[in-house]
Amino acid sequence: MKKIITILSLTLTLLTHGMTYAKSDELIYVGSRHSEVPAIQNILQKKGYFNHEITGYYGNITKNAVIRFQSDCGISPDGIVGPVTRSKLYSDSNDDVYWLSRIVHAEAEGESFEGKVAVANCVLNRVKSSEFPNTIYSVIFDKKYGTQYQPTANGTIYNTPGNESVKAANAALSGYNNVGKSMYFYNPKKASSNWISNNRKYYTTIGNHNFHL
Repeated sequence: MKKIITILSLTLTLLTHGMTYAKSDELIYVGSRHSEVPAIQNILQKKGYFNHEITGYYGNITKNAVIRFQSDCGISPDGIVGPVTRSKLYSDSNDDVYWLSRIVHAEAEGESFEGKVAVANCVLNRVKSSEFPNTIYSVIFDKKYGTQYQPTANGTIYNTPGNESVKAANAALSGYNNVGKSMYFYNPKKASSNWISNNRKYYTTIGNHNFHL
């Protein structure tokens, strides 16, 4: 009886963990239920491959949509979303707004419009820098020196952004910059590390965030 309970407990733990979030290199396939599935379905829907209700469950309908997308992109059509398929899904200019607005919402939901624009520009400044990857998606999910943005680890990166976050992302993409060349920000009241303040030059404070070059 104890063995059965232990097995059930372990199974529940694994299922719960699997529903929490998807890492940028994680494989997503039939049976998957976690935060990125609605995002995948949403993008496939926008691209014309998924003509169904967004459910958050990766079933055969989603798999077939992914296979059609993979075939059109010259990717091995296995119906599994991995790094290559994920990169293709999130590669066009509309997806710049898609991902930038999500990181803005996840990191600065309670901040003013200026605070949201500032966070967006930190991401864009990294895209321009040779120190970081050259796409918004890659910068957000960059793990070369460890997780760069906590929302990619806790799953909040997949939350639907509010209108102001979308506007802030568009404003930053259109050239509005209120933090110069800053590439780092943190909330000094919540930060668990002093690395940014100790190693990067301070630029300004907007709302609850300090911004550093």
